[in-house]
Amino acid sequence: MAKITNVKGRQVFDSRGNPTVEAEVFLDNDISATAISPSGASTGAFEAHELRDQDKNNFLGKSVQKAVENINKKIRSSLKGLDPADQSKIDRVLLDLDGSENKKNLGANATLAVSLANSKSSALSFKSPLYKSLGKSFSLPNPLMNIINGGAHADNDLKIQEFMIRPDSAKNFTDAVEKCFLVIQNLKILLKSKKMLINVGDEGGFAPSINTNEEALELIVQAIEKANLKPGIDIVICLDVAANELMNKEGKYSIQSSNYNTVDDVIVYYKKLISSYPIKSIEDPFAEEDWNSWKKITSEIGKKIQIVGDDLFVTNSKRLKKGIDNKSANSILIKPNQIGTLTETLEVVTMAKKANFNTIISHRSGDSEDTFIADLSVATESSQIKTGSLARSERVAKYNRLLRIEEELGNQAKMAKI
Repeated sequence: MAKITNVKGRQVFDSRGNPTVEAEVFLDNDISATAISPSGASTGAFEAHELRDQDKNNFLGKSVQKAVENINKKIRSSLKGLDPADQSKIDRVLLDLDGSENKKNLGANATLAVSLANSKSSALSFKSPLYKSLGKSFSLPNPLMNIINGGAHADNDLKIQEFMIRPDSAKNFTDAVEKCFLVIQNLKILLKSKKMLINVGDEGGFAPSINTNEEALELIVQAIEKANLKPGIDIVICLDVAANELMNKEGKYSIQSSNYNTVDDVIVYYKKLISSYPIKSIEDPFAEEDWNSWKKITSEIGKKIQIVGDDLFVTNSKRLKKGIDNKSANSILIKPNQIGTLTETLEVVTMAKKANFNTIISHRSGDSEDTFIADLSVATESSQIKTGSLARSERVAKYNRLLRIEEELGNQAKMAKI
């Protein structure tokens, strides 16, 4: 059995040009593997702690040298000599070494980079594709492709953060990507015809100067039709509201405009949207501690569409259990850096699946060339993957990895059920 001989941390950069953590795990059979921790812009208050130096004279406070030092000193000495194939033990060592509830001592950006790099090194050691090292049965996820950005991801007046499309009639992953490509290209033509900018946001979606949610939805429906696809059949629309950003101190929300509305008014608005447009998923419709509103919307429209918890659950088993018990959602976004280790991530996926929740593996707005989540989505047979638009290489890298996996699986390749 291979043993860990060295663990090295270094500061690299994410897709927004901010410093982030890369870890490299070395084995005694001359194998090594790297992993990079991503970083979110719209983050939940209950996410595991991302450790940054906070020194304004060093990368404006965004440097991660403390997290890197934690890898190069504390983590390295604790993991030397251990078997990389024993992922749960590796992650237990990381958790014990940190000793806090939310990874505030080592930094979740440090623990995650090491955890994922270890998993990759183990797969390489066994000469196994990563997804086969992570799981026993496989399926290709349906892409939730970001095509219009608003909220914290763009410099426009849109309240809703992400407008996405999902190619529900796709026969395979290659077909899914092509259908999304056709809609994106037709949307680009539409935006140009209206003299709108076609610059893109953090996750590759267009970020035009649009004033209302309805205007964005109309443009997407037109683009689907111009692509000779049927809205609601071939392509459905999925929203990420990111309502944390849109609630005031009185618990009212500005989902539609700058005016703040009651929860009942917001639910009526959501119902109006899903009756007017082919919307099949709403992520973070309410804020992360507004549990009663989550329960209410799930009971009223949860049988029709996905109600997806991101900031609500933050890939945390304790919060997910509360959501399952309260019937606060029916789907969960899975972001490994929200919890900080691979083992904890997989535990949350297992819990969600037992509760018949859809699991959606997700990137972050500050991402990298690392394609780990593509393999993770296949290995966990997650119904969907959320990894941005067909733009920006850090997003496209994940799609390209999934295309290679589909090719490798050949006749055994199948799409996950939604």
